[in-house]
Amino acid sequence: MKMSNEKETAVLVSVLTGKDENASEALNELEALAKTAGAEVVYSTIQRRERIDPATLIGSGKAMELSKIVRETMAKTVIFNNDISIGQQVRLSSILDAKVIDRTALILDIFAQHAQTKEGKIQVELAQLSYLLPRVRGRGIELSRLGGGIGTRGPGETKLEEDRRRIRVRMKKLQRDLNKMESVRSTQRKKRQKAGIPSACLAGYTNSGKSTLLNKLTGSNVLVENKLFSTLDSKTRHIFLPSGKTIVVSDTVGFITKLPPQLVTAFHSTLEVIREADILLHVVDASPKYEIIEERIDSVKDVLQSLGAGEISSLLFFNKIDISEQQTIEYLKRKYPEGIFISAITGENFGKVVQSINDKLGEHAFLSSTASNVSKSVTRF
Repeated sequence: MKMSNEKETAVLVSVLTGKDENASEALNELEALAKTAGAEVVYSTIQRRERIDPATLIGSGKAMELSKIVRETMAKTVIFNNDISIGQQVRLSSILDAKVIDRTALILDIFAQHAQTKEGKIQVELAQLSYLLPRVRGRGIELSRLGGGIGTRGPGETKLEEDRRRIRVRMKKLQRDLNKMESVRSTQRKKRQKAGIPSACLAGYTNSGKSTLLNKLTGSNVLVENKLFSTLDSKTRHIFLPSGKTIVVSDTVGFITKLPPQLVTAFHSTLEVIREADILLHVVDASPKYEIIEERIDSVKDVLQSLGAGEISSLLFFNKIDISEQQTIEYLKRKYPEGIFISAITGENFGKVVQSINDKLGEHAFLSSTASNVSKSVTRF
């Protein structure tokens, strides 16, 4: 049977309770995530509430209104920019007569599509199972609350327990596999450290241009796509600095506001390279409005802090100045005088990137004579 290439149609819903939340940015980001996942967005809406409705998240009136929109647009999926409980999901699916998922499930789906290496695929599966387990447990709780008797007898509860057990067993196996891979990576890191080779790590909001910058720095050909989370698997390359010293540079998964905790946990071994870096290269997309840029900078700093990497010496690169408004650039220069303004695509100010890395490393005592004498025969660790 011929497979259909028709995109999955989706309605987007963003529920905001905080006065300072940027409504349009929240919805724009959700739309970008949905499109990256392959959805065709047919309608989007924002609802501001004093508090989340515990039954349906959006309230019964809004749910009925949304149901009408789903019917009119013939949408197959409704995506919420909020975490939703299994109870809310079940009730909303019934009211809307459509598949209902939350932001975390959407991001996990994108990760599943983009994982290329064996390690990346294992990390994504582990995150998905971590997300699924409490929802399986939630269904069991709902059944148990019925108190047994008519409508509750049969294999349902036993099947749920079997599902939970299978998930836990699978998660343990995946974690063992990840631990073995991390052991190999740890050995490689120790070899670099023993050779006196310092390390830098690219970090930043998703789609900020980290992979493009890595390609420019190292002359490599890392996949570059104008999509969120196009890079999941950590990639390490070496560069030679004006001082004659060698440094290894690693690219990592991009961050995002409210990065799902399941992903941070599952990608622990990949993100370990950030915590062990000598310097961080924080890459920022300078093309949005400055308010959004500042929010993203803060989001990245929050994630770095949670990883234990908040105190690592860093350089701040404002990328994509070739498509940025001059007014925004001038504001950022005043707000972040330490920032280096570049375009990884056109190469504008690229010499400042290499020189700033060279100068920053020169400030650290770890650059011994051993590091300066590393042979250029070193290609990749």
